[in-house]
Amino acid sequence: MPELFDRLERFYDAVPRDGAHTEIFGGLVLFVRNGAGWPFYARPRLGAAEPPSAADITAARARQRELGAPEAFEWVHETTPDLLAVARSAGLTVLEAPLLVLDPAALVKPSRVPVRLIDPAAPSFAADIAVRRAVGAVGFGAPGTGAGPAGPAERDAAVFEVAEEELADERRATGAGRRASALAEDPELGVVASGILQRVDDVAEIAGVATLPAARHRGFGAAVTAALARHALDQGVDVVFLSAGSEDIARVYTRVGFRRIGTACIGSPSIFPTV
Repeated sequence: MPELFDRLERFYDAVPRDGAHTEIFGGLVLFVRNGAGWPFYARPRLGAAEPPSAADITAARARQRELGAPEAFEWVHETTPDLLAVARSAGLTVLEAPLLVLDPAALVKPSRVPVRLIDPAAPSFAADIAVRRAVGAVGFGAPGTGAGPAGPAERDAAVFEVAEEELADERRATGAGRRASALAEDPELGVVASGILQRVDDVAEIAGVATLPAARHRGFGAAVTAALARHALDQGVDVVFLSAGSEDIARVYTRVGFRRIGTACIGSPSIFPTV
């Protein structure tokens, strides 16, 4: 297990470096996005002699505010166990998310739910990326697993043209095999679920799996997750992992073939800050 966590740490450190530069704050490394795109986070620095301190967190938060970036911190509890208490003492609220890894032998067989991977060479690539993001925005806007009214109308209202710089990054990463995007479609509702895969060598993370609330409890999110996991295995990846937003969501992933190995921590400013 220590070897697995070490591989995850190297993955977490490598993923942002393709589109960011780094700034060091003691035991933390802050990834600063180069150009347009979703901002990154700070996390424990590989090879640091000491774990991050409250002062490191305070300094990184000040820099994030200066950059106009979210005050976001991520780490694995089993790798940096002391950071949970330190982060809370520094004024962060911490989400403790189940961390799961795929058991390849337990991966479910393909379902009847139609899922397709986005093709970077297809004429529809820009539109596909836009709808993937829209489904994510609507799905994560109604967190949890409960069904709700938000559906195709809300998805379509959330579709925006993707900036050319971001689209080029998506196409480049997808074409190089570092990223894959999946869409699940319903014959009547259209695209109802989406997700992405990020890969570094033989380790890959499934992230951003979202389902429109109006289409939940019909297996769409599970089908997207399984399709991305199967794609990763077909590409020679031997560690596929993900983080679940809650225990309820984690149970969906265990039915796909994942098992829990630990806790991924996500820190952000507390409503009642102490710093």
